[in-house]
Amino acid sequence: MSLRSDLGKVKGLGSAKEGVRHWRLQRLTAIAVIPLSLWFVYSLMAVVGAPYDAVVAWIAKPHVTVLLLALVIALFWHLKLGMQVVLEDYIHAPGLQIAAQILLRAFAGLGALVAVVSILKISVGMN
Repeated sequence: MSLRSDLGKVKGLGSAKEGVRHWRLQRLTAIAVIPLSLWFVYSLMAVVGAPYDAVVAWIAKPHVTVLLLALVIALFWHLKLGMQVVLEDYIHAPGLQIAAQILLRAFAGLGALVAVVSILKISVGMN
């Protein structure tokens, strides 16, 4: 028998106070990805079959560069948020959970970094 109240028994065992923020960020990135993806597909259809130099010139346009960077950042951020939830739900061993989360962050960060550097390298003309 315990003299602790029900609240005292569960205090500190509840929410990490991050769930709503995570949920909102995931929805925000999804909302950002939709129009950016539609723009990307539409724009890409315009340069399909174009010579290499024309595609590079298209990417080098400032508005295209900014939109491509926004798409890449939103996509990788959304990927990280979504996969984090999947890993939390389906990996139950604490050590494996930590390793999987570290690998997820590393690969998502590295993928985003490679994409951003590639876009910027094309954009500023360092082919």
